[in-house]
Amino acid sequence: MRANLNGDYLFGARLMDANLSGASLKGADLTEANLQGANLSGANLTRAQLWGANFTGANLSGADLSESILKNSTLVKVKIDKAIISRSQVYGISLWDLIGKFEEQNDLIITDHGMSSITVDNIKIAQFVYLILNNEEIRDVINTLTSKTVLILGRFSVDERKTVLEALKDKLREYRLLPIVFDFDRATDKDYTETIITLAGLSYFVIADITSPKSTPLELQATVPLLQVPFVPIIQKGQRPFAMMTDLQTKYNWVLPTRTYSSKESLIKGLEKGIIEPAMQKHNELRLVKAQKPDTVSLDKL
Repeated sequence: MRANLNGDYLFGARLMDANLSGASLKGADLTEANLQGANLSGANLTRAQLWGANFTGANLSGADLSESILKNSTLVKVKIDKAIISRSQVYGISLWDLIGKFEEQNDLIITDHGMSSITVDNIKIAQFVYLILNNEEIRDVINTLTSKTVLILGRFSVDERKTVLEALKDKLREYRLLPIVFDFDRATDKDYTETIITLAGLSYFVIADITSPKSTPLELQATVPLLQVPFVPIIQKGQRPFAMMTDLQTKYNWVLPTRTYSSKESLIKGLEKGIIEPAMQKHNELRLVKAQKPDTVSLDKL
């Protein structure tokens, strides 16, 4: 018989080597629980409080940990094949020698409470991205590189905007791109511009949703001049771009013309031809420009 522990208070529980295969622990509080060697294969741990839990040597194969809180937890030599961990909070997590592959690991929140919500789609790079954001020396090295990362900027607290965001992220993944989301509406104790510059410096290109902007114009004005990275502004049809958008597009050729869309469906339909391909083409143009040797003029011949 499978145990039903939904919502149970198991703070600090000692469950070493326990057999909880297939158990329902939805919403359970397992804060600082010791689960070393426990068998949690196929268990339902959705929305569970797993803050500081120790999973060393545990079996999480096929388990569902979506929307759980895994802050400061330890996953060392854990079997995770076909487990689901999407939309979990993984700030401060310790990962070593995971066995197997997650079935799903989208929208992992790598920032702490009170900071802007930054999400990634791979648990193994969660620590890496956070380290880059908080280590100046590593940032300086990594910012010289580009990858398949696509940074999405915008305001997504409104349901309509969030729906567009979700569709955009899902479609980008189909092209083997890795979306990172920066939501301007979230409170933060870290300077916006510093964070955006770091993330944009890692990105292949940036998509900036300028529909109903608040701080977006100021952040783009501060960021665009510093980075030769393709910026693709998008806006809901019927709205007008903020005034300084034209100035940015005139002065910096890596800011592409603003793309308008009438609906989520039209945005997704035009994503490849209207956003991805032009952004990649601009990225390649910028790479060639950066590789050129600067001209010199000999004063001896004047």
